Amino acid sequence: MSSDSVEEWQVVRRGKGASRKFRSHQQIASVCPQEQLDVEKFVRRIRDTVSELRAEEFWQQWKNQLLVSTSPSRPSDSIKAGGQQDKDTEATVRQQLECVCYGLGSFSSCVSARYQLSMLLLLLDAADIPLRDCSLYDPAFSVAEKDILRELGLTVLTENEEGKRLATKPTLFYLMHCGKALYNNLLWQNWNPHCLSLVTIIGNCFSGIRERTIERELKRDYSYISKAVDLCEERLLPCPSRLVDVFSDTAIITFPSDRLNKLPSSTWTDSPEPQYQHCSDLEIILKQTPVLDSPETGLS
Repeated sequence: MSSDSVEEWQVVRRGKGASRKFRSHQQIASVCPQEQLDVEKFVRRIRDTVSELRAEEFWQQWKNQLLVSTSPSRPSDSIKAGGQQDKDTEATVRQQLECVCYGLGSFSSCVSARYQLSMLLLLLDAADIPLRDCSLYDPAFSVAEKDILRELGLTVLTENEEGKRLATKPTLFYLMHCGKALYNNLLWQNWNPHCLSLVTIIGNCFSGIRERTIERELKRDYSYISKAVDLCEERLLPCPSRLVDVFSDTAIITFPSDRLNKLPSSTWTDSPEPQYQHCSDLEIILKQTPVLDSPETGLS
């Protein structure tokens, strides 16, 4: 993949929904061309970045917020009579977590994406999610990058799901600076109290998306984000100034079941699949049409 195509993906992926600082990578220089990637060498580079982030003070705050957000409901006093039993119950629930990552970008040519990948590895370790239970997809991934992800132990998806992944078990969705359409598709696919309660998102805070988007356009084109802002619980994550292009405007977003269950049934009944016919700047890479056997392309 040429550097031009990588840059095109970054612009399409960021789009208007993100702050202007996400479009520019003046502070984050490009690294080695993908054609010259040494898989083992790059894996070591990623692990070095993981070690660097682990030593950062803000990582401990991310870890604590993640553990609070993914902790199971506390058992009743009768069940948790023994402290060890309570810990075992919590560990069992945490082990059931899986992770899905979309829109990471070309991490071999963009240092921001490499830091985001390294943060993902730290989060998986903190939440006791086995590496094989983390699935990634981005049409920007080169063959070499897919090899790197597999070498790390991660699972590379072969199909563009357009974010329409149904959560059938507790799932952490890692969606760093993705376009609004991807968040909207994910919410639509899980638009019921049971599935939403299983969803935890690490990505752009929805309240920030609402602030940056014209209200009538948000309600018309991204109605599920518009409605989810008032249903979710957001915990804004800290970001050091030197990594503002990498981690700013990031939150952990959850959907407390007690809050969802109090809503009227009409909240969930009218839920048509998003079409985006009014979006001239659609911030998502659509999957191939069945008519043309052509490579996936970004929409501008």
